[in-house]
Amino acid sequence: MPRLRPAVLHLIAAILLLPLASSAAESAAAKKAKALDKKIESILADPELSRAFWGISVVSMRDGKTVYAMNPDKLFAPASNTKLFTTAAALALLGPDYKFRTTVETAGPVDKYGRIGGDVVLVGRGDPNLSGITLPYNLKVERKLAPVRVLEDLADQLVRSGVRYIDGDVVADDTFYPFERYGEGWAHDDLTWDYGAPISALSINDNVMFLNILPAERVGEKAFINADPFVSSYHIENRIMTTPPATGPRRLAIAREPGSTKITLSGTIPIDDLGDSFALAIEDPAEFAADLFRALLEKRGVVIYGVSRARHADKVNVPTIVVTSRASHGGGTEPAVPTLSFTAPTLLASYESMRLAEDLRLINKVSQNLHAEMILRLLGREKGTAGTAESGLEVLHSVLTQAGIGPEEYVFYDGSGLSRKNLVSANAMTKLLKYADGQPWAAQFDDTLPKAGSDGSLADRFKGGIAEGRVLAKTGSLSHVNALSGYLTTMKGERLAFSILVNNHNVNANRTIEAIDKLVEALADDTGVPKK
Repeated sequence: MPRLRPAVLHLIAAILLLPLASSAAESAAAKKAKALDKKIESILADPELSRAFWGISVVSMRDGKTVYAMNPDKLFAPASNTKLFTTAAALALLGPDYKFRTTVETAGPVDKYGRIGGDVVLVGRGDPNLSGITLPYNLKVERKLAPVRVLEDLADQLVRSGVRYIDGDVVADDTFYPFERYGEGWAHDDLTWDYGAPISALSINDNVMFLNILPAERVGEKAFINADPFVSSYHIENRIMTTPPATGPRRLAIAREPGSTKITLSGTIPIDDLGDSFALAIEDPAEFAADLFRALLEKRGVVIYGVSRARHADKVNVPTIVVTSRASHGGGTEPAVPTLSFTAPTLLASYESMRLAEDLRLINKVSQNLHAEMILRLLGREKGTAGTAESGLEVLHSVLTQAGIGPEEYVFYDGSGLSRKNLVSANAMTKLLKYADGQPWAAQFDDTLPKAGSDGSLADRFKGGIAEGRVLAKTGSLSHVNALSGYLTTMKGERLAFSILVNNHNVNANRTIEAIDKLVEALADDTGVPKK
């Protein structure tokens, strides 16, 4: 019998040992999964947390296998995790380099006296950043410029072009999107504040008025109120009284009923209080813009004989009044609306935005609702049939179909997540994240997400823990709802897509957030080394 060579013997031994090696690997993986299960069970064992409804999906980006799941196919209110879908669709269909253009136009020429014989029209085309926010965003929101700095620039351009008299009106035109100020399913009490600001194609200063409240110089006097930007069409009723020091914390109440331009302030503020600032939603963004623009022109010496007013379009995209035609911008098509004048407008001034990527970064980093809603309508305008939420959601549906997400896995009514009617599964979230990770714009999408312990809504979370710097994820919060979805790089370097959705809890949101963070840290710690 011939003797076998050593190499052949090694090969035979390796073949015979393959099942044992495979079994050992499977055993190690099973032990790892069991250990993770126990960690998660321990975190959620708290009776108050266990009463909540938890949805969890964790997927390996390396092989697409599920790392952990709990109710992954159930539907949850996602809160601001909705913005992940809106911003991903914008990158996929509009691209990071899309820009907005805001113009000032008139129907005829400027005569030798500097006179415009008709209206001056401020035309908005959906730019969300006509404000004092500093872009590019860096770590936190900064407002180093005046809230009306873009309107000031446009007014300066008008004066430099020789305009001195306007016979007609100052018109703010937001017909680029139909007049649809609020999302379906928004709560009535959200509409007073900045996070529930009305939506318009012409949005100035995020459609909010900043109210700064300080104690008066003497006890018994009304508090000092500063509103910025302020227009005379608004009325502030100040009932806040200054009280002696050490009389307890300030007690302030602020009210502006939807449909009203009256702001009522009441309560007390101690004389040694440092004061406070509030961002209050306005009523009609285009009317607000018209009033502001008129005031800025008059401040520069322009004589205006007409009034300031808004021009809106209804949901079927028919303007209330149309005086000048409007050129599309950014690759869109002309709105399917009848016009009452076919005279090409005279361009008096214009402003071009920064790249869309900068706004998408702001949206996800700080969870900016208004901007997300404006992007949803932009998707409808540029890639759908109209600049409405309905059309934008139809466009979004097509993107989610490409991502392999079925219609049974989500229900969306807005683009920001403020709607209580939105529903999505944790599996749909991780499918979106996996899809985005394989696109040419993946790095730019990652760049929009808050980074653990560093910036945005995760700036103060995971600090000093093993997940610090390892998590890029979008937060979400409503009453009884918390969420966190994004990417995690484990301590062994594996990249995971994860979604944690919590609904129907009745504990302090900080406790739920703490539990979510512990779950993420449990996923990050895949070294097998016991924690100290």
